[in-house]
Amino acid sequence: MEQRYACSPRETAAMNSEQLRENYLIERLFVAGEIRLTYTHYDRMIVGGAAPAAEALTLPCPTSLKADYFLERRELGVLNVGGAGQVVADGTTYELGNQDCLYVGQGTKTVEFRSVDANSPARFYLLSAPAHRNYPTTRRTQAEATPVEMGTMETANERTIYKYIYSEGIQSCQLVMGLTQLKPGNVWNTMPSHTHDRRMEAYLYFNLPENQRVLHMMGEPNETRPLWVSNEQAILSPPWSIHTGCGTANYAFIWGMAGENKEYTDMDAVGIYELR
Repeated sequence: MEQRYACSPRETAAMNSEQLRENYLIERLFVAGEIRLTYTHYDRMIVGGAAPAAEALTLPCPTSLKADYFLERRELGVLNVGGAGQVVADGTTYELGNQDCLYVGQGTKTVEFRSVDANSPARFYLLSAPAHRNYPTTRRTQAEATPVEMGTMETANERTIYKYIYSEGIQSCQLVMGLTQLKPGNVWNTMPSHTHDRRMEAYLYFNLPENQRVLHMMGEPNETRPLWVSNEQAILSPPWSIHTGCGTANYAFIWGMAGENKEYTDMDAVGIYELR
């Protein structure tokens, strides 16, 4: 499991492109036949990807967690961005189609990931945060998620937000998770931008065509920094940083948060005129 340490606004303002990518970009999440995990020191969030092929993959327990099993003191959000798959949690099988979500509660001892068809494999995006109690393992399909329409075509940010794990949806200790799909012809996400000093956020950009990119913007509002992001790469966003992006083509992204609360609307707005 890779480690990513927290960086301050002052450090980040002095970073070049390579240093920004080393600290904030997770480039390879989905490798066939592997589970890849990154432990971040922003609210102890773990960001990962599971890409089962012909064989099932079992969620490991890295020694650095100092736990008997991965979810001994944690909870897990799983969102499938690939073909049909299955997640087996303590012997119970949950079917996950494309863009379906599963919350796995603290205390679950074994978690397995499977692809229904190895020729069209599942790709499970994983977010895990520390947990203080057990909430039941719960599946929610995209059709069951709470949709919110936002933005306009005139400002190129018309999008649908699907909320899965949040205060009024699937219950969790602190994990919040959902996805945003931009409408055709729209390229901006989360604009106008915001920060929320009470929790970190991670983005996974997906459904981005090959050879296209998203220009992700991070940093303090008056010291923004750009990162060019490819399909199925993830960004770590510190609590003090804005997080917004503009694509060269249509795309979607999964957002996930951990921290002080589960309120989706807990945002500190940043006016477009404030950005530098």
